[in-house]
Amino acid sequence: MTHDEWLKVESLDLEAQGVARKSDGKVVFIEGALPGEEVTCSCGRRKNNWEQGTMTGLRRESSQRVRPGCPHFGLHAGACGGCKMQHLHPAAQVAVKQRVLEDNLWHLAKVRPETMLRPIEGPAWGYRHRARLSVRHVAKKGTVLIGFHERKSRYVADMQVCPVLPPSVSALLMPLRELIGAMEQRDRLPQIELAVGDGVTALVLRHLQPLSEADGQRLRAFGQAHSVQWWLQPKGPDTVHPLEADDAALAYTLPEHDVRLSFQPTDFTQVNAAINGVLVSRALRLLDLRADERVIDWFCGLGNFSLPLARRAAAVLGIEGSEALVQRARDNAASNGLTDRTRFVARDLFEFGRDDLLALEPAEKWLIDPPREGAFALAKALVDLMADPPAGWRPPQRIAYVSCNPATLARDAGLLVHPAGYRCTHAGVVNMFPHTAHVESLAVFERRAPV
Repeated sequence: MTHDEWLKVESLDLEAQGVARKSDGKVVFIEGALPGEEVTCSCGRRKNNWEQGTMTGLRRESSQRVRPGCPHFGLHAGACGGCKMQHLHPAAQVAVKQRVLEDNLWHLAKVRPETMLRPIEGPAWGYRHRARLSVRHVAKKGTVLIGFHERKSRYVADMQVCPVLPPSVSALLMPLRELIGAMEQRDRLPQIELAVGDGVTALVLRHLQPLSEADGQRLRAFGQAHSVQWWLQPKGPDTVHPLEADDAALAYTLPEHDVRLSFQPTDFTQVNAAINGVLVSRALRLLDLRADERVIDWFCGLGNFSLPLARRAAAVLGIEGSEALVQRARDNAASNGLTDRTRFVARDLFEFGRDDLLALEPAEKWLIDPPREGAFALAKALVDLMADPPAGWRPPQRIAYVSCNPATLARDAGLLVHPAGYRCTHAGVVNMFPHTAHVESLAVFERRAPV
């Protein structure tokens, strides 16, 4: 149903929808609308207290509205759902995310940072060095689709370009469609995962049946013609292997810290390499490390923070849930000459308690970089241990928390600030995913001086 009432948009929500109120006070979430605009909308969902719809008319346009940079972005049927904020100026996107971070910290945890950090920003286009692209052979149309899903749909968008991917990768979309369409197993190839390293682009092909020799030759020819590596994934992530055994290793560098990290194409690495380098440097600066201090890097992954930390600290303990990732972190430490300053162990950090924390040697500084679920068990273990600390045990003096979910960051910040007694000295957003509603952030906590 279309509302003829003109609605004034007050703000954006976490899904980049405009938030307005009808004359009767009912909240309406409107796709495509920006704060300050006056719009009409067509509502598709209705609840007792709210409605959700799509903008149909625009009478007063925001000064921050811009022309989207991708031809596949929009509200129309078939539009790509990979980005939600291309119609908003990039600087305004960052401001919205900063407000989301502040609102979550205050409304969910009653925490106000003493200093709001300047946002970490970088290139708005061509930044995405990791992506998972869906593949569909549409027999009725005689074509193959490769890309992100359509808005609110399980269908794959008909993408010919993708400006958020590196230009060299965006240029591969149409050749890839032609390649998959020519393969014997084209109906059994659901996904291509992208991973870009320094000078190397890897494509991981998920295949539900063994590939024929002819299909393998097609992949090899494509790889040689377009200078990409093919990796194959017949089942789960543990089955990923290179098509050609002598392919160059994937790696990325953090030049400011004289660190090079090797990785597998399905390992977690940050999507935005330029932003990651700035984030690592800022986190280390805010931790204010001394050469005689120890650091624990929780959820350490491949050593993205651990190895730069080890360049400055006396010792770094990296903890991760996967033994395979821990081994790759050890290998990276060895290749960077940092074995003597690092130790890596595998622990389930979602089932982590007071006694587990007590079993570790204390460290003056912590860095926490959890997945979207946050670090609740770890924060709770710290609270419990600080409530009744044994003789000789010391809590960390300072904690840098890198978050990809402002809600779980706020939950954990509430524990650190209130029962644990830390101050939130700094917080700010990291625009890791321009044009999306994803909010990455960095917060710093410092232990209050004893009264």
